[in-house]
Amino acid sequence: MAGNSRTLEQVRREIEAERDQLASAVDTLRSEATNVGANLRRKLPMVAAGALGAGFVFAGGIGAVMRLLARRGR
Repeated sequence: MAGNSRTLEQVRREIEAERDQLASAVDTLRSEATNVGANLRRKLPMVAAGALGAGFVFAGGIGAVMRLLARRGR
């Protein structure tokens, strides 16, 4: 530790400042996470409709409907 000229008290103050900054960052992240939940609740009908549509497509619903319509045309 030849180049370190900080005293023990300076190190303690720096650690305390870092703790305060970390606590502030955690509080900010918590409030942002709450905002995401509130935004999702506001848009829930749109999100549910999108999920339903995506599930229909991924389950092969378009192909099944097209086969059903093609059979009726005969």
